[in-house]
Amino acid sequence: MDSSKKPYKRVLLKLSGEALMGSSQFGINKQTIDAIVKEIKQVYDLGVELAVVIGGGNIFRGVALGATGLERATADYMGMIATVMNAIALQDAMRQANVEAKVQSAIRIDQIVEPYMRQKAMRYLLEKKIIIFAAGTGNPFFTTDTAAALRGAEIGAELLIKATRVEGIFESDPEKNPNAKMFNSISFDDVINKKLRIMDATAFALCRDQKLPVQVIKITKTGALLSAVMGREEGTFVFND
Repeated sequence: MDSSKKPYKRVLLKLSGEALMGSSQFGINKQTIDAIVKEIKQVYDLGVELAVVIGGGNIFRGVALGATGLERATADYMGMIATVMNAIALQDAMRQANVEAKVQSAIRIDQIVEPYMRQKAMRYLLEKKIIIFAAGTGNPFFTTDTAAALRGAEIGAELLIKATRVEGIFESDPEKNPNAKMFNSISFDDVINKKLRIMDATAFALCRDQKLPVQVIKITKTGALLSAVMGREEGTFVFND
C-alpha cells in the first residue's frame, strides 16, 4: 500500500448505523453525520466512484428496547426499514454539502426511494454520483456487512472500506481491553479462524471468495477515509493469502 498510489477507482464504504449516533444513545446526530459527509466529500471530489451501504442499528436498537420477543425475521425487516431512514438522512446531508447521491433500496418503497437495480447503479457510478444502498440484501438473516460484500462484488468495487468506531481490527475488543494489539494487515483466513468479529464471517468469506480486499478504519478519525482510498496505511488491511 504505497502512499504514491493513485486512488482506487471504485470503492464500497460500509457505514454502521451507530456511526451516525455520535455521543447519543440512538438516533441521528446532525453534527456527526455532517462530519462524516465532509470526509466522504474529500473522496467524492477526487472523482472516485463511491457506493455506501448503511446499517440501521442507531434507530432499531432504540426501538428494540421496547420490542423484545420479536421473531428474528420480523426484527430484521424492521432493521431494513431503519437503514432506509438512515440512507435518506445521509442523502440529504450530502445534498446540503453539494454532493449528488442516489438511494436504492433492496425492499420496494417506490414513493420514497428507487428500488435496487444493478445496471442503473452502475450508470450512476459512471456519472460520478454516490449510491447509497439501503435495506441490506432485502432478506432476513443477512447482515448489512454481508450486503456490503454482496453489493461490492456486484458493482466491481476494488476495495471495501468498513468504517467503525475503532482504529482497525484488534486481537480483542479495544473498548474493553486497552492493551489489545491492532493488526496492520491480516489475511481473510486468519480473521475467520481467529473469529475477529469486526464483520460477520459470511461477509468476510464472500469478500475472500470474490478477491475483494477490506480495509477497516475509524470513521471519526479525520482523513482516515481519504487515506484508505489513496491506498495508504490506515487501520487494518484484510487480504487474500
